[in-house]
Amino acid sequence: MTDAFALRRSFPADARLSHWTAPDGWAHRRFDWVAARPVGRLLFQTGRADMIEKYLEVFAHLVARGWSVTAFDWRGQGGSGRLLADRHVGHGADFSVYVADLRSFWQQWRGEDGVGLRHVLLGHSMGGHLALRAVVEGAVDPDALVLVSPMLGLRLPTGALLGAILIRAMAALGRGERAIWRADDGAGRHTRQRNLTHDVTRYEDEAYWYARMPELALGPPSWGWLAEASRSIRGLSRDPRLDRLGLPTLMLIAEADRLVDSRVAARVAARIGARTVRFGDEAAHELLREADPVRLRALEAIDTFLAGVAA
Repeated sequence: MTDAFALRRSFPADARLSHWTAPDGWAHRRFDWVAARPVGRLLFQTGRADMIEKYLEVFAHLVARGWSVTAFDWRGQGGSGRLLADRHVGHGADFSVYVADLRSFWQQWRGEDGVGLRHVLLGHSMGGHLALRAVVEGAVDPDALVLVSPMLGLRLPTGALLGAILIRAMAALGRGERAIWRADDGAGRHTRQRNLTHDVTRYEDEAYWYARMPELALGPPSWGWLAEASRSIRGLSRDPRLDRLGLPTLMLIAEADRLVDSRVAARVAARIGARTVRFGDEAAHELLREADPVRLRALEAIDTFLAGVAA
């Protein structure tokens, strides 16, 4: 067993899982791993259908470089309370609820720090969208922002226009709580792997954790989630505060991403003055769980950026 493999498939002895309760009483699962000699604190927020365990290797890398890492599973996924009786459907509330959760958690998390360290918010995919929206709306006040394959536009198989029509039609037919596709462990599994990462063993880490803790598994998104995601993306893109952001930001973009629209991400990066690192055909959506040539380049970019923040 390699060290990297062990990091991904065993819970770190120095880390802690706990629960955080939102103001409305919703239970969220929380993760904390404190660095031995912290140079700063980092809140890492994952994408849709993710859970904390998928990023243990990344957390170990950040902690080794002096960043104390915290994360929580978004409402409706991972170890946090689900939104539907069918726990496998990835439903979504109004995205303002997620922003409110992030706002409340951020305030508590910042209040736990008595040593005046820098505070960074890192978001992947849906987490990247919500992190940027929360900053733009003044819900959080990080010293710097890192966005990895942020969900700032969706790649829909039908195309944007037809996709929007279909989403509205399904909502009108009252199918908002239905999954948009049937989960498939056969051929569909390989398509999903190619969409996420070229590294098959890292892709299989997810199944490993689901086998150990089936309650963490989440399947396809609902039509309601897709509708709310689309609405939130439109709202953020039209928000004039986006052009006045003025926050040190690093954005990592996978140009061959099949899940989010990298072209939209690049346009947003230009609007906010983000430092941008692009990846080509060698990279799929999950840059931090990709094959090592991609993953290490992404981590190097983050390390360099965070070193400047800490200084």
